[in-house]
Amino acid sequence: MVSTKTNDCHTIGGFYGVNGKKLQRHFRDYLSDFKEWKQKSHAKQWLLYPENIGPYLSIDETALSKGELYTIITNKKAKGKKGALVGIFKGTKADPIIAQLLKLPSSVRDKVKEITLDMAHSMKHIVRVCFPKATQVTDRFHVQKLAIEALQELRIKYRWEALDQENEQIKQAKDKDYMPVIFPNGDSAKQLLARSRYLLYKSPDKWTPNQKERGQLLFKEYPLLKKAYGLVQALRNIFNQNIDIKIAYTKLAHWYKEVEESGFKSFQTVANSITLNYRSILNYFINRSTNASAESFNAKIKAFRAQFRGVKNVEFFLYRLTTIFA
Repeated sequence: MVSTKTNDCHTIGGFYGVNGKKLQRHFRDYLSDFKEWKQKSHAKQWLLYPENIGPYLSIDETALSKGELYTIITNKKAKGKKGALVGIFKGTKADPIIAQLLKLPSSVRDKVKEITLDMAHSMKHIVRVCFPKATQVTDRFHVQKLAIEALQELRIKYRWEALDQENEQIKQAKDKDYMPVIFPNGDSAKQLLARSRYLLYKSPDKWTPNQKERGQLLFKEYPLLKKAYGLVQALRNIFNQNIDIKIAYTKLAHWYKEVEESGFKSFQTVANSITLNYRSILNYFINRSTNASAESFNAKIKAFRAQFRGVKNVEFFLYRLTTIFA
């Protein structure tokens, strides 16, 4: 990749004694076929490579530049390499994306047997209209993420309460030196809640010794957090088991009942979301497909963007991206 630093002898520009920006501009305008790129006229709105369509696809959204979202369809078989990119579409609105995809013959679109996606209605609508023969599989990690966010919401609630309590105690102490209650591991209540963030993302068997001690103190002091953490772990365990759809359906029904009995409002929202998407969620247990390939591809785009030090010319960025991945 060409650097803009002219004094760096380890870059191509530095090696040849050429200004990095000029070399990059020269490559764009003369050395590459960017100006003759057939898809250049509509690149900012959509790019489509029907030859890369295969039986197993992923659809996801990512930010290319300044938070602008693009919808990306990738082929799982390519494993993030040449031929992975099927299409890039500006925005997440379903209708403009559907309009472009429907230009492809139905014989091409009917090749798709399965598509992994998140719970966004727009994504489901795109797949339902454009790939009617494909099985929709809701990504298990998006489902688990909702449950984790519900757990973290409860932790943050307790943290704000601990902050308010400490502030009030400091006011009451007036001129006296205030000393908060310190737990055996050296944390105060607000520190215990703040520092427990990452351990709540992990299973107990993956906790470090310090996290194990902190987790035990946390659950002893805040038993409702322990109960909520148990719900997260129970949901994770369902997806980790090698079971069929019927058994998974039963286990999810039991989990839903536990959520109802817990009284956690945020978890009830998670359970309702699962109920509304249960068919595509249960489809995970057919081939155990996830959207991990799409997330991996998004990470590659971010790394590619970092090499460019941001995206100044969107068309050229997309040209380089499709040259490598399409």
